[in-house]
Amino acid sequence: MTVDKEWEFDYDEADFEAIRKRIFQAAGIKLGDSKRQMVYSRIVRRLRSLNLNSFQQYLGFLDQQPDEIELFINALTTNLTSFFRESHHFNSLSDMLTERHRQGQPLRIWCAAASTGEEPYSIAMTACQTFKSLTPPVQILATDIDSQVLKTAKMGVYAESRVKDVDIDLKKSYLLKGKGEREGLVKVRPELNRLIQFQRLNLLDSKWDVAPDLDVIFCRNVMIYFDKPTQIKLLDRMVPLLAKDGYYVAGHSETIDREYRALRLVGKTIYQRQA
Repeated sequence: MTVDKEWEFDYDEADFEAIRKRIFQAAGIKLGDSKRQMVYSRIVRRLRSLNLNSFQQYLGFLDQQPDEIELFINALTTNLTSFFRESHHFNSLSDMLTERHRQGQPLRIWCAAASTGEEPYSIAMTACQTFKSLTPPVQILATDIDSQVLKTAKMGVYAESRVKDVDIDLKKSYLLKGKGEREGLVKVRPELNRLIQFQRLNLLDSKWDVAPDLDVIFCRNVMIYFDKPTQIKLLDRMVPLLAKDGYYVAGHSETIDREYRALRLVGKTIYQRQA
């Protein structure tokens, strides 16, 4: 057993393995060997916050306090995101919305990893641009396992540095600049916020509060955190939620095996439901 004495709290391989096992059980997230330092730095914050003395004590606390599980998951989930990340997806989304628009029926989009909100707001801006309206016929469900990032997403307030790469015309149309104490911040227009329903959802939960007949599912850079059996299990639940010929959008580092016949590749990490 190796203990890293340079760290504030004793932390050995058994602690790391116990944390890995617990996050896999709670959220299906598979942490690689390279995440040892990351796990320490993230969980130590919980130890300090709870005035605990060891990782073993924290693991015991998790067993006794079910409410801590959510904070445990929040601590270990990664929330790297930006507005219009992988911009080609949003160009394609505009085409999808035009193609699938049916008079009198809203288009329904599920953003399955909303994080701090940049992705669902990018989807909302794309919809507004496509239909040249602040009230496009679109309903967006934005979910995430991390309750803390969803609070940020609902507020829709960001540092100007977070939107520096957003097209200037989009900024003028959809972002409000802060003044006085709010200088250096931007807030998304309330019309965009009204297009989005934010909701906490763990993809491993046995039940999802997600209605079927979705036109598009954005599930980008999520599957990389799960092992192959879990990925297939999730796809088997997600794809039936798509309407006929609906679209599934994956992340740049995620590819779906050709043997998975329920989806066919139609663009750069863009898939369409097979009949």
